[in-house]
Amino acid sequence: MTLAQFINQNLDAILAEWEAFALTLQPAAETMTALALRSHAREILQAMARDIDAAQTDAQQDDKSKGWAPVLEGKETAAATHGALRHLVGFDLIQLTSEYRALRASVIKLWREHLSSQQDNVLTEMTRFNEAVDQALAESVVRYSNEVTRSRDTFLAILGHDLRSPLSAVSMTADYLATRGKVDASALPAVVRIKKSVLTMSLMIRDLLEYTRTRLGKSMPVTPIACDIGLICETAHDEVQAAHPEFVFDLEMRGDLRGQVDRGRLQQVLSNLLNNAVQHGASGSPITVRAEGHTASVVLEVINLGRPIPAAAMQVIFNPMVQLRDENSPLIDSHPTSLGLGLFIARDIVAAHGGELRVESSEAAGTVFTVELPRIFRGRLKE
Repeated sequence: MTLAQFINQNLDAILAEWEAFALTLQPAAETMTALALRSHAREILQAMARDIDAAQTDAQQDDKSKGWAPVLEGKETAAATHGALRHLVGFDLIQLTSEYRALRASVIKLWREHLSSQQDNVLTEMTRFNEAVDQALAESVVRYSNEVTRSRDTFLAILGHDLRSPLSAVSMTADYLATRGKVDASALPAVVRIKKSVLTMSLMIRDLLEYTRTRLGKSMPVTPIACDIGLICETAHDEVQAAHPEFVFDLEMRGDLRGQVDRGRLQQVLSNLLNNAVQHGASGSPITVRAEGHTASVVLEVINLGRPIPAAAMQVIFNPMVQLRDENSPLIDSHPTSLGLGLFIARDIVAAHGGELRVESSEAAGTVFTVELPRIFRGRLKE
């Protein structure tokens, strides 16, 4: 039996091992179905078997060994689709690479059971060579990936910092023009639009700087003080209501809402959650902010009745740089007025307080983001 024949005749056994290994790649795989875990694995294996059986020139073999041929030819292969889907569900480059290393190990292990002892000795040496290549590859990919990430995040931090000065100049100019008598009344709406755009850009830059701070290894800075969390809810509610008068916002509060939190940071969390609700909420349906005091904690909820979050997107909803599409699709995409960092930063702030941010979404109950904060601060102090 040739190796290609063996692969085709033992697809189920190979795929079972693929699925078992993919399930270990946490946290992305935690909520994935068996079908999603095997994403295009059958097609990939079948393509490998066809390739083994196909005749090829020395030039074709050289190109393939470098992994260039499909890329240069612009082919949308099963392996390329698999890579795209793994990115969407939150796998990183190292986890994606490890899937193929595990696949090769599984096929060789199963194949060896069908060989004679003489053939097995030869394959043992080849296996050891493959293992050495895999180890070197893993070490290189990890270091390379870390360096690329650090360089990118450093660039983003510098960019966000440098953008604040010209934006501040635009903001001060808009404030000057808005002063009574500085511009004609017909031009005031344009000044208002400038001020709103400046606010949007300021929030984007703030989120960008927060994101790069955490990516560069620094914890989210918080300065907790004893305060009334209800007042923070009222402030966030009033601000977002003023910014979006076309929406209806309800505020419900009950119980003892005193606690130890960073006022500015918690207001940032609520603002991010409310702006997310505005973006995805149903037109004409109220957005509710609910605060309730419990014995050891204070629980805040932001509720909107828009389209439910697709199940396939739930596991990446808090990932940075992603947003849900407005279309009926489980895919994710950037929003034109957002960097897709609001939920990521909100979760980090809540975690810095020692709390938890979670989400539930259904057609009947809508989308509910829940912030549970300990009444007594148990998080990380400001660096």
